[in-house]
Amino acid sequence: MNKSMIAPSLLASDFANLQHEIEMVNQSDADWFHLDVMDGVFVPNISFGMPVIQAIAKHAKKPLDTHLMIVDPDKYIKTFGELGVDHLTVHYEACPHLHRTLQAIKAEGMKAGVAINPHTSINLLEDTIQDIDIVIVMSVNPGFGGQSFIENTYQKVADLKELINRKNANTLIEIDGGVNAGNAKKLIDHGADVLVAGSFVFKSGDPTETIKKLKEEIA
Repeated sequence: MNKSMIAPSLLASDFANLQHEIEMVNQSDADWFHLDVMDGVFVPNISFGMPVIQAIAKHAKKPLDTHLMIVDPDKYIKTFGELGVDHLTVHYEACPHLHRTLQAIKAEGMKAGVAINPHTSINLLEDTIQDIDIVIVMSVNPGFGGQSFIENTYQKVADLKELINRKNANTLIEIDGGVNAGNAKKLIDHGADVLVAGSFVFKSGDPTETIKKLKEEIA
């Protein structure tokens, strides 16, 4: 995987013109599609599920980076693999048997990710970091787009990078929430590898150009 990547979040896209939005990302400088799956239980919102992801997969020409904000994600691992998801991220807070969950994701041929909420310490990943392909650091509280970035994220990313290096792991650090032109470079400088950008991209006047400028900012 290349470093310093942008993953536009389709949660912020125009669902009435979803194929157009997918084609925009396909043709842009973006690296991944970021898909947020919410169940209304783990987080107080509901987004989209399997039929929509199946439709996205038919047209997407870049990896599907899927972030499960749901309870009991183990039940759906095989299904997401069959849908063509490339990376499957579960929440640390939703997985009592995290190591087992990570192994199940990898058994389906996907990269295994773990997301941590703003209040969750990166020290809790000490024993599993070598089994994790991607850590999503939530820089807002999960469940809604358009929230303000939590400033403590910078230190959290730096601490996570130190843990990854100390454990000689190959884990990528992904930031999800409130990413924009004002904090993108600073996040990369603190150790981030992938930036999820939702509202900042899709609510801009020219999403393709916005992605291009973000990529240039973090190059």
